[in-house]
Amino acid sequence: MSTVFKRSSSKYYWYDTRYKGRRLRRSTKMTQRHLAKKVQQQWDVQLILGEYPFATASVTRIDAYAFDYFKYLESRMTRKMHRSAMGMINRFTRYLKMRKIDMLDEITTKVINQYLDWLDVAAKTKRNHLGEIRRMLQHAVIEEVLFSNPGAHAKCPKGPKANLHRDLDAIDLKLIFEHADQWHLYYRFLYHTGLRAGDVAMLRLKNIDRKHQTIVSLVRKSRKVHEFPLPQILNQAIDWGIDDDSPLFPTLYSLSEQTLNGKLKKPRKHMQAILKAHERPHATLHSFRRAFNNALRDLGLDIEDRKALLAHASVDTTLIYTSRNLELARHFVDQITVTH
Repeated sequence: MSTVFKRSSSKYYWYDTRYKGRRLRRSTKMTQRHLAKKVQQQWDVQLILGEYPFATASVTRIDAYAFDYFKYLESRMTRKMHRSAMGMINRFTRYLKMRKIDMLDEITTKVINQYLDWLDVAAKTKRNHLGEIRRMLQHAVIEEVLFSNPGAHAKCPKGPKANLHRDLDAIDLKLIFEHADQWHLYYRFLYHTGLRAGDVAMLRLKNIDRKHQTIVSLVRKSRKVHEFPLPQILNQAIDWGIDDDSPLFPTLYSLSEQTLNGKLKKPRKHMQAILKAHERPHATLHSFRRAFNNALRDLGLDIEDRKALLAHASVDTTLIYTSRNLELARHFVDQITVTH
């Protein structure tokens, strides 16, 4: 037996009944009860005649709703974000089709959890997939196509804690620099400055103050310009004959974030191939940053100064970039060495 009821979060009356073992709920789009009752009577007749109204409504079919959702996102996201969202939702809809789940209201928390278990990706990627699924289903709730969001209670399976950005010890550094080839100077900059991989790739000669031996660079994560001491080993390795606007690493430099990330794969894969060939644990370019921090720690530099030197936004202390502390930092970074 069907009923109509008012939701506290909706201005419309909702239709509620059971059909072939399924609970059906949908907004009548009516704000007055007597009009909602008319819709109720019409839908009751359709159910008796076998004309299941929800199944014939294209908006509640998963494939049709996903298509409309992508069009909605297209004008509200960057091209890269839109493509990423489409990829994750399309993968989810293919899984649902494999499970013979065609209707939006057939998606349950259990189904989403099973999908996350089925996904053969990293734990972080699973969280990204769950986030996109939740947002799509929440949009369906807002549009009053769904009564509630089944993704709200779904959880990613607990996986092993990954240590992707492990520290690099003396053996790792020795191997990397011995086999660095064309990436030698780039790896040197990562290790001796502690800058992030993308920030180093975006350096131009004009970012280097040769007179004061400093690097003045935009830290993209904080969107702030910072000043760092330039170690002597890098000062001696830089080609000072190039134009001031020239990138220090032209094969990596790109104003496009997506292109830059793609280019960074080359030095990262080269480094990882070196470690793998010598049966060393997996590491990333960010591992240089950890190695830089730990090297300064071992040399005795205070933790507050190290955090400031690494441009961590959470540090609430006098920054290392003042004239006195800059000299102190230079004294320490010049002591960082690699055993050959």
